[in-house]
Amino acid sequence: MASSLVTRAARVWLPGALFLIGVGVSGCASTANTAGVAPAALDPSRRGPVGGVGIEGDDVIAMTDRMMRDMLQSPVLANTARPPQVIVDGEYFHNESAQRLNKNVIADRLRVALNNAAAGRMVFVARHNADMVEQERRLKRAGKVDVGTTGLTKAAAGGDYRLSGRINSIDAVNVRSGVAQRYNQVVFEMVDLERGTIVWSGMYEFSRAAADDVVYR
Repeated sequence: MASSLVTRAARVWLPGALFLIGVGVSGCASTANTAGVAPAALDPSRRGPVGGVGIEGDDVIAMTDRMMRDMLQSPVLANTARPPQVIVDGEYFHNESAQRLNKNVIADRLRVALNNAAAGRMVFVARHNADMVEQERRLKRAGKVDVGTTGLTKAAAGGDYRLSGRINSIDAVNVRSGVAQRYNQVVFEMVDLERGTIVWSGMYEFSRAAADDVVYR
């Protein structure tokens, strides 16, 4: 049925004034109904139907797996005689690329993968949960809770090495064709927290070109 719109004049009385207001009454209005796209389960290790020139989920999986394997081959980091205490978080992992990116996605996946694969060759310090640890330590020492089953320590664990790094990119756009190209570079470094030296470093890089409009959120 074709849409229609009838306008009527309505009288509204307010103290000291009388107003005429046009009131719209719609008839059988037709509305476009878009079917949309049904949700689909995707393999996170493979590129999905929406993708651009930046870092995608499958890149995060690929780069963290590669860095994990490389770290476990380092005699400094994977020391079976005296496992080092390491901090792997996003605090000193900086995003300086053109892409909006949650850097914790990379740091968290790397930490979890390392923790599962290290098999005791590294001890992971939860510096990102330092406030939680400090609160529990205060409660125990104040006698408000018991000491648990592992006992008390003089201080919370310190770190021997900590993850740092940087995400960089270089962009180029063809103004006539609209094709965009981006070189992506992700650098990982483990820093000695006493001496300030770099004991391990790794790099993941790739370049892509596309003409699709993709917004990274």
